[in-house]
Formats: sequence, structure tokens, C-alpha cells
Amino acid sequence: MILFRYLTREVLLTMSAVAGILLLVIMGSRFIRYFSDAAEGDIPVTILGSLMMFHLPGFMELVLPLAFFLGILLAYGQMYMNSEITVMVACGMSPLRLLRVTLLPASVVAVLVGFCSLWLTPAGALQTAATLAEQRSRLDVSVLAPGRFQDFGGGRTAYISDFSSDGTEMQEVLVHEQPNKENPHSFVTRAGSGYQETRVETGSRFLILENGERYGVVPGQQDAQRLTFERYTMRLGLSRGLQEFDSIEYATTAALWDDPNPRAQAQFQWRTGLPFMVFVLALIAQPLSRVNPRQGRFAKLLPAVFLYVAYLSLLLAAVDAIGSGKLSPLVGVWPVHLLFLALGLLLLWRSQRKGMR
Repeated sequence: MILFRYLTREVLLTMSAVAGILLLVIMGSRFIRYFSDAAEGDIPVTILGSLMMFHLPGFMELVLPLAFFLGILLAYGQMYMNSEITVMVACGMSPLRLLRVTLLPASVVAVLVGFCSLWLTPAGALQTAATLAEQRSRLDVSVLAPGRFQDFGGGRTAYISDFSSDGTEMQEVLVHEQPNKENPHSFVTRAGSGYQETRVETGSRFLILENGERYGVVPGQQDAQRLTFERYTMRLGLSRGLQEFDSIEYATTAALWDDPNPRAQAQFQWRTGLPFMVFVLALIAQPLSRVNPRQGRFAKLLPAVFLYVAYLSLLLAAVDAIGSGKLSPLVGVWPVHLLFLALGLLLLWRSQRKGMR
């Protein structure tokens, strides 16, 4: 039990460090993209945290297998460098026993990956799509940036010069409404100030403009309308709930199981194959972690990373082939898993034959 706790702690601590670095890089890149959209006024800054949380399960399902793979390589490689494995061999530790110790943390990681891939990732993707779709379809004061003409749906373009000190009221507002089938007029509304209001009882949202003029013209005609107002209410739309999205990416795993569509089956096999991938990588990583102290603990790190990239690339190619109908769902991605499982067993057999010295 002492050896078990020690090996498990070393692997999980190394995996956590690697996963933290990888998540920081990936989430930082996505955050920069969303922050750029927020700077352009496409989305409000207030929803950036929610969007990143919705993306987190999708990042975790890809990062955790790689982090666990590298965690075994680095942790066990360091033990070989310090001759700790040599002492364990002298105490009766064999490659098969070490594998049994490794498979328990692998089971924990596989459960986490499966929970993300089967449930959390599609739910997070659906919430992300719904949030972005809602933001694109409605005007929110927090979306507008002073000094810019910005589209906010419904054929409307808005311009504001500045916000009030508390950020709730807009100064010097200009709104242009393009003509449509129901109304051939093109309207330009200018107001000294304005703010957004939501009616709780109906869920309707309104833009309240104060002290301004409204001009309406029909393209190709010389007549024009002019309206001076102290208060003008412009209806923006309803606060909409969660929309329905038909993409396979947002479907639940149970729905994919019942869907005979090749794209649905490809997505189903991708989700269910990720937890199995964790065990295959653990089987491959253990014999690869054996290094000569003169080589250093990073001697086999680069070949191992190339092996992981090949594994993941073949899985993605198989998923694309199933989705396009080139590969039968009955065959699926499992030949790829079996190929690397056989490779792991071969490496383990060679390690067992040569011993762990």
C-alpha cells in the first residue's frame, strides 16, 4: 500500500501539473478570441466567464488523456533516473504489478473523461451556441462600444458617443433601421440619451430614447417624415429561452445511440472511445517510461508524443470516414484502438521479458 500510494501520488501530481499548463494554453487562446469579439462589440464582456466554463469540459476530455500519458512518462522516468524502480524490482515489483498499480488512477481519469465526453461536453456546446445566438439577436447595452457603428440584429445599426458613469445610460444615440417587407421606410433616430428596459411581466425588451428626432424616408421618393419626441420607445424583442439546435455536436449521447445516421454514429463512437483511450495510453506509457539514467527522463518523451499524435490523428480520420459513409459504423474506430492496444501489449511483453532493470 505504501508503494501504491506513492506511485499514484507521483503520477497524479505530475498529470495535474501537465493538465494545468495545457489548459492554461488552450483556454488562454480561446479567451483571447472571445475577448477580441467583445472588444469589437459582438458579445458583452459579462458573458466571457460563462463561455469559458461551457468550453471547459470539451478541453478536459482532450487534455486529460494526454496529461495522464505524459504524467506516467515523467513520473516513472524520474523514478528510473533515481534508481527507485531498481529498488522496487529488488523488492519483487514486476511490470505486471506496476501495471495493476497504474490502472487504478487510469480508471479515475477514464471516469472523468467519460463524464465530460458523454454528458458535459455536448451540454456545454449547446449552452455556448444558445448564448452566442441570443447575443447576436438582441441589443444589450453592454455590447455597444462608444464611437462605433454596430449591427445588433433586425436590420438595425446603432451608434453611441459614450456611457453614463454607472454604465446604464447611453449618451448621444443614433439608430438606423433598414427597410423591410413590412415597412418600406428607412428610419434614422437620433436622441440625446437612451437606456434599455425589460418588462418582467412579458419578457419584452425596449430601448427608451429621450429628447430627439426620428426621420423616415422611402428610397427613391422625395417625401420624408420627421418626428420630434421627448421620449420614444423602440421594441427590441422578447427575451428568448434556450433554442433548439439540430447539430450532432449538441445531441445527447442517448440520442446518438438511437440515431442510425452515420454522422451520429461517428460522434457516438468518438465520445465512447475517449475513456478507452486512457487505458490504452496507460498501457503504452508504462514500458516507454523506462529510460537509461544516462539518457535523461526526457529521452523518450518526443517519440511518445509523436505516438500520441498518430493515435489521435487515426481516430479523427476514422471518425471522419464513418461520418462521410466511407467506413461502416459496425467497424468504426475500434480497429484503431485495437492497433494501439496491441502495440501496448507488445511493449509490455518486451518490458516483462527484459525485466525492469
